[in-house]
Amino acid sequence: MSFAGSSAATSRYLCLIALLVATSSSCLVRRRNITRKGGQPTQTLLTTDKESLIKEIAQHYEAVQTFNATVDMVPALGTVNKGKVTEYKDVRAYILFRKPADIRLIGLYPVVRNKAFDMVSNGSQFRLFIPSKNRFIQGANQIETPSANKLENWRPQHFLNALLVRPIDPVSEQTILENLTDEDNAAYILSVISITPSGAPVLDRQLWFERLHLQLVRQLIFDPSGDILTDARYSDWQKYDNVLFPKTIDINRPKDEYGVVLTVVKMDINTTLTDERFDLQQPAGTDLQVLGAPKMGMAPKPAPATPDQKGNRRK
Repeated sequence: MSFAGSSAATSRYLCLIALLVATSSSCLVRRRNITRKGGQPTQTLLTTDKESLIKEIAQHYEAVQTFNATVDMVPALGTVNKGKVTEYKDVRAYILFRKPADIRLIGLYPVVRNKAFDMVSNGSQFRLFIPSKNRFIQGANQIETPSANKLENWRPQHFLNALLVRPIDPVSEQTILENLTDEDNAAYILSVISITPSGAPVLDRQLWFERLHLQLVRQLIFDPSGDILTDARYSDWQKYDNVLFPKTIDINRPKDEYGVVLTVVKMDINTTLTDERFDLQQPAGTDLQVLGAPKMGMAPKPAPATPDQKGNRRK
């Protein structure tokens, strides 16, 4: 083989390699833009640290002493785990809150706007009036045995825990910060861990902050077994009386088999709310049910008298 022929072959080989290198960016490399929900492809993700997020939660909690809200409510009874969820549209509700733990919710039926329910809690006990069933229920906030009637599983405290995120207790709680950023997510997850009397760590809550605006978008509250008690999602944060508050709050209680979407129509923050606004008394003539105790106001009918040997009925 001549050196000239070999040189020509080498030149052609080098030209082929150069051509492949020149075209590799368009043929062998695929570029794609990542567009995250609520942002633009070129938007820079914000960064923060654990201490800043803990401080933000505390500041927001301290900024709200009371609120008086009018909301549109979409309750949903059932659970996705059982494959059936029933939604009720166009329910108007009023929510009153006063620190430390007073909360009252009044719901009105669609169109006719008659009262559908009225419930109040002081943080440990609750009262619930259901006019359509002529029933008045009271008991502890803690649900021991869920009712087949999902409405009876509602607790004002469930709403309060979702509406106003309590701050981190540095004495009894520890925190871990996770940066979950991938093709689909861009969020900081602040896990709140409590310590049991035996010294075992238990996951209590998770707070999700999206990285486009560093706003709270989700709160998960767990039971000691790690099951989700509350899954609350927040969106469209707006200022009411110079305090940021989410306009839409989606609350799910999977174990209690109900959920509700709240959309704020009107919100007054830090106005005076008197004691009578949180006073719910049992209406006359209603049946009283005390949870955790025998039902009151629903006394069993007396047993029929048994005939004696003469055919007379004993009393």
